[in-house]
Amino acid sequence: MQEKDFNIIKRLWIYQKERFPIFAYGLMVFTFCFSAMSYSKFLRGSFDFSFTTFIIGALTSFGYFFLLRIFDEFKDSIADAKYRPYRAVPRGLVSFFELRILAFLIIAIQFILNLVFIPRMLVIWVFVISFMLIMRREFFLGIWLLKHPVFYLVTHMLVMPVIDFYTTGLDWRVLGAKVPCGLLIFLIVTFLNGVVIEIGRKIRSKSAEEFGVETYSFLWGEKKAAIVWLCVLFLTFVFSNIACFLAGFSKLMILYLLFFYIFCSFFALRFIKTRKQKDASILETISGIWTIGMYLSLGGIPMIIHFLGGILN
Repeated sequence: MQEKDFNIIKRLWIYQKERFPIFAYGLMVFTFCFSAMSYSKFLRGSFDFSFTTFIIGALTSFGYFFLLRIFDEFKDSIADAKYRPYRAVPRGLVSFFELRILAFLIIAIQFILNLVFIPRMLVIWVFVISFMLIMRREFFLGIWLLKHPVFYLVTHMLVMPVIDFYTTGLDWRVLGAKVPCGLLIFLIVTFLNGVVIEIGRKIRSKSAEEFGVETYSFLWGEKKAAIVWLCVLFLTFVFSNIACFLAGFSKLMILYLLFFYIFCSFFALRFIKTRKQKDASILETISGIWTIGMYLSLGGIPMIIHFLGGILN
Protein backbone atom coordinates (compact mmCIF):
# COMPACT_ATOMS: atom_id res chain seq x y z
CA MET A 1 0.00 0.00 0.00
CA GLN A 2 1.34 3.44 -0.94
CA GLU A 3 1.28 6.47 1.36
CA LYS A 4 -1.45 8.17 -0.63
CA ASP A 5 -3.72 5.20 0.07
CA PHE A 6 -3.48 5.62 3.86
CA ASN A 7 -6.41 7.23 5.69
CA ILE A 8 -6.24 10.98 6.29
CA ILE A 9 -5.33 10.65 9.98
CA LYS A 10 -2.32 8.47 9.26
CA ARG A 11 -1.19 10.71 6.40
CA LEU A 12 -1.44 13.85 8.54
CA TRP A 13 0.49 12.10 11.30
CA ILE A 14 3.31 11.36 8.85
CA TYR A 15 3.08 14.93 7.57
CA GLN A 16 3.50 16.47 11.01
CA LYS A 17 6.51 14.26 11.76
CA GLU A 18 8.23 15.49 8.61
CA ARG A 19 7.11 19.10 8.37
CA PHE A 20 5.84 20.26 11.76
CA PRO A 21 6.67 17.94 14.70
CA ILE A 22 3.81 18.82 17.03
CA PHE A 23 5.53 17.83 20.28
CA ALA A 24 8.76 19.73 19.60
CA TYR A 25 6.91 22.79 18.32
CA GLY A 26 4.31 22.44 21.03
CA LEU A 27 6.96 22.68 23.75
CA MET A 28 8.51 25.70 22.06
CA VAL A 29 5.19 27.49 21.49
CA PHE A 30 3.86 26.85 25.00
CA THR A 31 7.15 28.17 26.45
CA PHE A 32 6.94 31.15 24.11
CA CYS A 33 3.36 31.91 25.16
CA PHE A 34 3.85 31.37 28.90
CA SER A 35 6.94 33.57 28.97
CA ALA A 36 5.37 36.36 26.88
CA MET A 37 2.26 36.47 29.06
CA SER A 38 4.39 36.36 32.22
CA TYR A 39 6.78 39.05 30.99
CA SER A 40 3.90 41.45 30.40
CA LYS A 41 2.72 40.81 33.96
CA PHE A 42 6.16 41.57 35.39
CA LEU A 43 6.28 44.83 33.42
CA ARG A 44 2.93 45.82 34.92
CA GLY A 45 3.67 44.45 38.40
CA SER A 46 0.50 42.37 38.29
CA PHE A 47 0.61 38.59 38.83
CA ASP A 48 -3.03 37.43 38.58
CA PHE A 49 -2.30 34.56 36.20
CA SER A 50 -5.23 32.90 34.44
CA PHE A 51 -4.41 29.39 33.25
CA THR A 52 -7.57 29.27 31.14
CA THR A 53 -6.43 32.35 29.23
CA PHE A 54 -2.95 30.86 28.91
CA ILE A 55 -4.18 27.54 27.48
CA ILE A 56 -6.47 29.23 24.95
CA GLY A 57 -3.69 31.63 23.97
CA ALA A 58 -1.13 28.84 23.66
CA LEU A 59 -3.46 26.78 21.45
CA THR A 60 -4.10 29.84 19.30
CA SER A 61 -0.36 30.52 19.03
CA PHE A 62 0.28 26.90 18.09
CA GLY A 63 -2.32 27.35 15.37
CA TYR A 64 -0.50 30.44 14.07
CA PHE A 65 2.74 28.52 13.62
CA PHE A 66 0.98 25.55 12.04
CA LEU A 67 -0.67 27.96 9.59
CA LEU A 68 2.74 29.38 8.71
CA ARG A 69 3.91 25.89 7.80
CA ILE A 70 0.81 25.28 5.66
CA PHE A 71 1.18 28.65 3.93
CA ASP A 72 4.81 27.80 3.14
CA GLU A 73 3.68 24.64 1.36
CA PHE A 74 1.68 26.79 -1.06
CA LYS A 75 4.36 29.46 -1.35
CA ASP A 76 7.09 26.93 -2.14
CA SER A 77 4.95 24.65 -4.30
CA ILE A 78 6.73 25.33 -7.61
CA ALA A 79 10.24 25.02 -6.17
CA ASP A 80 9.30 21.90 -4.19
CA ALA A 81 7.81 20.19 -7.23
CA LYS A 82 10.91 21.01 -9.28
CA TYR A 83 13.74 20.52 -6.79
CA ARG A 84 12.32 18.66 -3.75
CA PRO A 85 9.94 15.97 -5.01
CA TYR A 86 10.59 13.95 -1.85
CA ARG A 87 8.62 16.39 0.29
CA ALA A 88 5.12 15.60 1.55
CA VAL A 89 3.03 17.51 -0.99
CA PRO A 90 4.98 16.80 -4.21
CA ARG A 91 5.12 13.08 -3.49
CA GLY A 92 1.37 12.94 -2.81
CA LEU A 93 1.28 12.33 0.93
CA VAL A 94 -1.18 15.22 1.34
CA SER A 95 -2.91 17.41 -1.22
CA PHE A 96 -3.29 21.16 -1.37
CA PHE A 97 -7.04 20.69 -1.02
CA GLU A 98 -6.54 18.84 2.28
CA LEU A 99 -4.14 21.51 3.51
CA ARG A 100 -6.69 24.23 2.67
CA ILE A 101 -9.34 22.38 4.69
CA LEU A 102 -6.87 22.00 7.56
CA ALA A 103 -6.03 25.72 7.46
CA PHE A 104 -9.72 26.69 7.50
CA LEU A 105 -10.30 24.34 10.46
CA ILE A 106 -7.41 25.87 12.41
CA ILE A 107 -8.69 29.40 11.77
CA ALA A 108 -12.24 28.42 12.74
CA ILE A 109 -11.08 26.77 15.97
CA GLN A 110 -8.96 29.81 16.84
CA PHE A 111 -11.88 32.13 16.24
CA ILE A 112 -14.32 30.09 18.34
CA LEU A 113 -11.87 29.65 21.25
CA ASN A 114 -11.08 33.37 21.39
CA LEU A 115 -14.72 34.40 20.94
CA VAL A 116 -15.94 32.16 23.75
CA PHE A 117 -13.13 32.45 26.31
CA ILE A 118 -11.19 35.68 25.63
CA PRO A 119 -13.34 37.88 23.34
CA ARG A 120 -11.16 40.93 23.96
CA MET A 121 -8.39 39.18 22.00
CA LEU A 122 -10.44 38.95 18.80
CA VAL A 123 -9.20 42.33 17.51
CA ILE A 124 -5.56 41.27 17.87
CA TRP A 125 -6.37 37.81 16.49
CA VAL A 126 -7.80 39.41 13.34
CA PHE A 127 -4.70 41.61 13.09
CA VAL A 128 -2.35 38.59 13.28
CA ILE A 129 -4.34 36.52 10.78
CA SER A 130 -4.52 39.49 8.38
CA PHE A 131 -0.75 40.01 8.60
CA MET A 132 -0.14 36.31 7.95
CA LEU A 133 -2.43 36.32 4.90
CA ILE A 134 -0.61 39.35 3.47
CA MET A 135 2.70 37.61 4.18
CA ARG A 136 1.29 34.55 2.39
CA ARG A 137 1.09 36.80 -0.66
CA GLU A 138 4.71 37.92 -0.10
CA PHE A 139 3.46 41.43 0.74
CA PHE A 140 2.66 41.70 -3.00
CA LEU A 141 6.43 42.09 -3.59
CA GLY A 142 7.24 38.45 -4.29
CA ILE A 143 9.64 38.81 -7.23
CA TRP A 144 11.48 41.75 -5.67
CA LEU A 145 11.81 40.03 -2.30
CA LEU A 146 13.21 36.87 -3.88
CA LYS A 147 15.95 39.00 -5.43
CA HIS A 148 16.75 40.60 -2.06
CA PRO A 149 17.06 37.77 0.50
CA VAL A 150 17.91 40.06 3.42
CA PHE A 151 14.71 42.06 2.95
CA TYR A 152 12.84 38.80 2.48
CA LEU A 153 14.20 37.58 5.82
CA VAL A 154 13.39 40.82 7.65
CA THR A 155 9.83 41.17 6.32
CA HIS A 156 8.94 37.56 7.03
CA MET A 157 10.40 37.55 10.54
CA LEU A 158 8.13 40.46 11.45
CA VAL A 159 5.48 37.80 11.97
CA MET A 160 7.24 36.82 15.21
CA PRO A 161 6.65 40.11 17.11
CA VAL A 162 3.20 40.28 15.52
CA ILE A 163 2.34 36.92 17.12
CA ASP A 164 4.02 38.03 20.35
CA PHE A 165 1.79 41.10 20.39
CA TYR A 166 -1.03 38.59 20.71
CA THR A 167 0.67 36.47 23.41
CA THR A 168 1.57 39.47 25.58
CA GLY A 169 -1.97 40.75 25.02
CA LEU A 170 -3.19 37.68 26.90
CA ASP A 171 -2.20 39.76 29.91
CA TRP A 172 -2.72 43.46 29.27
CA ARG A 173 -5.46 43.25 26.63
CA VAL A 174 -7.57 40.63 28.42
CA LEU A 175 -7.42 42.64 31.66
CA GLY A 176 -8.18 45.93 29.95
CA ALA A 177 -4.82 47.51 30.85
CA LYS A 178 -2.62 49.77 28.74
CA VAL A 179 0.23 48.38 26.68
CA PRO A 180 3.05 48.12 29.27
CA CYS A 181 6.16 50.28 28.93
CA GLY A 182 9.11 48.16 27.83
CA LEU A 183 7.07 45.82 25.67
CA LEU A 184 8.79 47.11 22.51
CA ILE A 185 12.13 45.69 23.70
CA PHE A 186 10.53 42.29 24.20
CA LEU A 187 9.10 42.43 20.68
CA ILE A 188 12.56 43.29 19.32
CA VAL A 189 13.94 40.24 21.14
CA THR A 190 11.23 38.13 19.53
CA PHE A 191 12.08 39.46 16.07
CA LEU A 192 15.79 38.81 16.52
CA ASN A 193 15.13 35.35 17.87
CA GLY A 194 13.07 34.56 14.79
CA VAL A 195 16.07 35.54 12.67
CA VAL A 196 18.31 33.25 14.75
CA ILE A 197 15.96 30.32 14.09
CA GLU A 198 15.52 31.11 10.39
CA ILE A 199 19.24 31.43 9.65
CA GLY A 200 20.14 28.51 11.90
CA ARG A 201 17.89 26.10 10.01
CA LYS A 202 19.28 27.17 6.62
CA ILE A 203 23.00 26.69 7.14
CA ARG A 204 24.60 23.68 5.48
CA SER A 205 28.00 22.44 4.46
CA LYS A 206 28.83 22.63 0.75
CA SER A 207 28.45 18.88 0.38
CA ALA A 208 24.85 19.01 1.66
CA GLU A 209 23.58 21.90 -0.47
CA GLU A 210 20.72 21.02 -2.83
CA PHE A 211 20.38 22.48 -6.29
CA GLY A 212 17.58 25.04 -6.38
CA VAL A 213 17.46 25.43 -2.58
CA GLU A 214 18.66 28.86 -1.46
CA THR A 215 20.15 28.41 1.99
CA TYR A 216 22.03 31.23 3.68
CA SER A 217 25.23 29.21 3.48
CA PHE A 218 24.67 29.03 -0.31
CA LEU A 219 23.92 32.76 -0.60
CA TRP A 220 26.65 34.02 1.73
CA GLY A 221 29.06 31.12 2.10
CA GLU A 222 29.42 28.76 5.05
CA LYS A 223 31.67 30.98 7.20
CA LYS A 224 29.78 34.23 6.60
CA ALA A 225 26.39 32.58 7.29
CA ALA A 226 27.66 31.21 10.60
CA ILE A 227 29.17 34.59 11.53
CA VAL A 228 25.88 36.36 10.73
CA TRP A 229 24.08 33.80 12.92
CA LEU A 230 26.55 34.53 15.74
CA CYS A 231 26.04 38.29 15.36
CA VAL A 232 22.25 38.01 15.50
CA LEU A 233 22.55 35.66 18.48
CA PHE A 234 24.70 38.30 20.23
CA LEU A 235 22.14 41.04 19.49
CA THR A 236 19.40 38.80 20.87
CA PHE A 237 21.50 38.23 23.99
CA VAL A 238 22.02 42.00 24.46
CA PHE A 239 18.35 42.91 24.04
CA SER A 240 17.33 40.00 26.25
CA ASN A 241 19.46 41.49 29.01
CA ILE A 242 17.82 44.88 28.52
CA ALA A 243 14.42 43.17 28.74
CA CYS A 244 15.50 41.46 31.97
CA PHE A 245 16.54 44.82 33.42
CA LEU A 246 13.26 46.51 32.46
CA ALA A 247 11.24 43.75 34.13
CA GLY A 248 13.36 43.93 37.30
CA PHE A 249 14.70 40.38 37.05
CA SER A 250 17.65 39.34 39.20
CA LYS A 251 21.24 39.12 38.02
CA LEU A 252 20.86 35.34 38.08
CA MET A 253 18.76 35.58 34.93
CA ILE A 254 21.54 37.52 33.22
CA LEU A 255 24.08 34.87 34.22
CA TYR A 256 21.67 32.21 33.00
CA LEU A 257 21.42 33.97 29.62
CA LEU A 258 25.20 34.34 29.46
CA PHE A 259 25.62 30.59 29.98
CA PHE A 260 23.17 29.82 27.17
CA TYR A 261 24.79 32.37 24.87
CA ILE A 262 28.27 30.90 25.34
CA PHE A 263 26.93 27.35 25.04
CA CYS A 264 25.12 28.07 21.74
CA SER A 265 27.98 30.13 20.28
CA PHE A 266 30.34 27.19 20.69
CA PHE A 267 28.49 25.13 18.06
CA ALA A 268 28.61 27.90 15.44
CA LEU A 269 32.33 28.35 16.06
CA ARG A 270 32.83 24.62 15.68
CA PHE A 271 31.01 24.65 12.34
CA ILE A 272 33.18 27.54 11.14
CA LYS A 273 36.22 25.41 11.97
CA THR A 274 35.06 22.02 10.63
CA ARG A 275 32.55 22.98 7.86
CA LYS A 276 30.99 19.52 8.39
CA GLN A 277 27.30 18.89 7.81
CA LYS A 278 26.82 17.20 11.18
CA ASP A 279 27.91 20.46 12.83
CA ALA A 280 25.66 22.50 10.52
CA SER A 281 22.68 20.30 11.39
CA ILE A 282 23.25 20.93 15.09
CA LEU A 283 22.75 24.67 14.57
CA GLU A 284 19.04 24.22 13.88
CA THR A 285 18.65 22.25 17.12
CA ILE A 286 20.76 24.78 19.01
CA SER A 287 18.59 27.61 17.69
CA GLY A 288 15.57 25.85 19.21
CA ILE A 289 17.39 25.26 22.50
CA TRP A 290 18.36 28.95 22.63
CA THR A 291 14.74 29.92 21.93
CA ILE A 292 13.36 27.85 24.80
CA GLY A 293 16.15 28.81 27.20
CA MET A 294 15.96 32.51 26.36
CA TYR A 295 12.18 32.76 26.65
CA LEU A 296 12.25 30.92 29.97
CA SER A 297 14.54 33.65 31.31
CA LEU A 298 12.17 36.38 30.07
CA GLY A 299 9.18 35.63 32.23
CA GLY A 300 8.93 31.84 32.39
CA ILE A 301 11.40 31.05 35.18
CA PRO A 302 10.70 34.27 37.15
CA MET A 303 6.96 33.49 37.06
CA ILE A 304 7.55 29.90 38.22
CA ILE A 305 9.71 31.24 41.06
CA HIS A 306 6.91 33.69 41.88
CA PHE A 307 4.37 30.81 42.00
CA LEU A 308 6.64 28.72 44.22
CA GLY A 309 7.25 31.68 46.52
CA GLY A 310 3.51 32.16 46.93
CA ILE A 311 3.03 28.47 47.78
CA LEU A 312 5.88 28.36 50.29
CA ASN A 313 4.77 31.55 51.98
